Amino acid sequence: MIRILLAEDQAMVRGAIGALLELEDDLEVVAEVGRGDEVLQAARSSRADVALLDIEMPGMDGLDAAAVLHRELPGCVVLILTTFGRPGFLRRAMQAGAAGFLVKDKPAGELAAAIRRALAGDRVIDASLAAAALTEGPNPLSSRERELLGAAADGSTVADIAGQLVLSEGTVRNYLSAAIRKIGARNRVEAVHTAREKGWL
Repeated sequence: MIRILLAEDQAMVRGAIGALLELEDDLEVVAEVGRGDEVLQAARSSRADVALLDIEMPGMDGLDAAAVLHRELPGCVVLILTTFGRPGFLRRAMQAGAAGFLVKDKPAGELAAAIRRALAGDRVIDASLAAAALTEGPNPLSSRERELLGAAADGSTVADIAGQLVLSEGTVRNYLSAAIRKIGARNRVEAVHTAREKGWL
């Protein structure tokens, strides 16, 4: 029996995915969580073989949770299951040690097959997304540029961001300017929008 941890912040979606997986003779959902920062403990206590992680969750996003799981419980195979099929997310998932990246609009049978394949050691990636990631190229932003652009996403001023991250205002401006230039945007708002669309934030 393949033991599965399901991490999804929307209870109805989580319940539906769990119910579909339970229809398979060899799959058992042994833990369900709605927050990314609950994933590691749940995986440990349930001794899950596979963790299915959504990307957008409170506490910690699924990509960061995947990296923690890969580091702390390397025997637990991680699959990202998301609505957001963005090339940048795929690249980040692979860097985090995920064995697969799937979008939620696939049939349940494909998800079950993907779980089995990933547990057998295969990389399981949505084909159209893989092609888009190759075309798109890597994320041009450094981790610091991503951090500051993310901090600016809610409309925070340079002074707000500087105070929050304990940096000088000049340093914040320099990083934001570099991020805007790399993305090819006209301003911060456009840079945030583009970076989110491509999965770079």
